Amino acid sequence: MIQLNIHDAKTNLSKYLNDLTEDEPILLCKRNVPIAKIVGLNKKALKKRAIGLAKGDFIVPDDFLEPLPDDILKGFEGS
Repeated sequence: MIQLNIHDAKTNLSKYLNDLTEDEPILLCKRNVPIAKIVGLNKKALKKRAIGLAKGDFIVPDDFLEPLPDDILKGFEGS
């Protein structure tokens, strides 16, 4: 496991990310005390997903792009 202090991570993070793998995470430390772990994604998670995977799972209503009613808009605005 790679252990980095924050200063070193800020200076050389791109170098360490190039070497990052799923099996060897980076342990990020503040004054040698671990505070976070950065792990690499597996290669399957990086594949692009095909368009249309959810086709037929839901229907977009005809009024989907219409403005929202005033009472719902007021709820978003907090008034």
